[in-house]
Amino acid sequence: MNKLRPFRFGVICEQMQSAEEWVTKARQAEDYSYATFLIRDHFIREPYGDQLAPLIALMAAANATRTLRIGSMVLDNDYRHPVMLAKEAATLDLLSDGRFELGIGAGWLRAEYEQAGMAFESAGSRVSRLEEAIQVLKGLFADRPLTFTGSHYTVTNLNSFPKPVQRPHPPLLVGAGSKRMLALAGREATIVGILPKALPNGTISEEIMERLPATIAQKVEWVREAAGERFHELELNMVMTPIFTEQRRQRAEQLARERGWSGIAVEDVLDMPSIFIGTRDQLIEDLLRRRERFGFSYFVVSDASMEAFAPVVNRLAGSEG
Repeated sequence: MNKLRPFRFGVICEQMQSAEEWVTKARQAEDYSYATFLIRDHFIREPYGDQLAPLIALMAAANATRTLRIGSMVLDNDYRHPVMLAKEAATLDLLSDGRFELGIGAGWLRAEYEQAGMAFESAGSRVSRLEEAIQVLKGLFADRPLTFTGSHYTVTNLNSFPKPVQRPHPPLLVGAGSKRMLALAGREATIVGILPKALPNGTISEEIMERLPATIAQKVEWVREAAGERFHELELNMVMTPIFTEQRRQRAEQLARERGWSGIAVEDVLDMPSIFIGTRDQLIEDLLRRRERFGFSYFVVSDASMEAFAPVVNRLAGSEG
């Protein structure tokens, strides 16, 4: 059995109406001992609210902190050519003194593509493009000039500047929910963010099955199969929902009603790997148990939960057991 990885915890910022609010939250995340401060990559309001431009905002967060790592969760590959992204990512890594974590995915939000007048191609095309983009990014982060010819990108004898501080490249997080994406993450990523699957209609699945232990275990196994011998080097990541309460079962029932999960037992809600309900000690027990069972060690909470969840971070951050 592989040795358990130490816990890491991140904050994904969802409220950012001013420079002061953004910088204050980054400093709070650092003060609370979170490892990373993260931002999504969307330019329409729904479903996550208005967001700042991610790479510029992350540079401001890095400037306002000393040790806090910064990251994207996750950049849509279709929104940036990988040559430009490599330059911006390496610059951000250099100017943050090696604190950047590059999260990237294939894109999924059809409404956003359509409102911007961008073609929302099939999942197969978007994933193929991401596969090539990752090769271009890694090639441009390397020391030698890159020549690459693919179906989507062509790069000729290009030596990108600057090079990132972290070698061979900043940690690469790939967010994935489908078998093909999970396999890609297993082969190429440093961190695998396991998600519900994206649907052809351009939304994220709300199916209960996508959140149950058996499905999550299968997704981890797909990563394991693709990663092979490097699986023990991977960090498994999940965005979690922490709910603090003394009335665990009643709050689980309430959550099921709120999410429209009809016909599901309370025990199934409490066993969902991304859902944590109970007292602080119960949440800690569940985190330890799910790391042991599935291998997850890097959990991310919304900034709305940052302060309430901080005591759990202080108890577990860096813990190997």
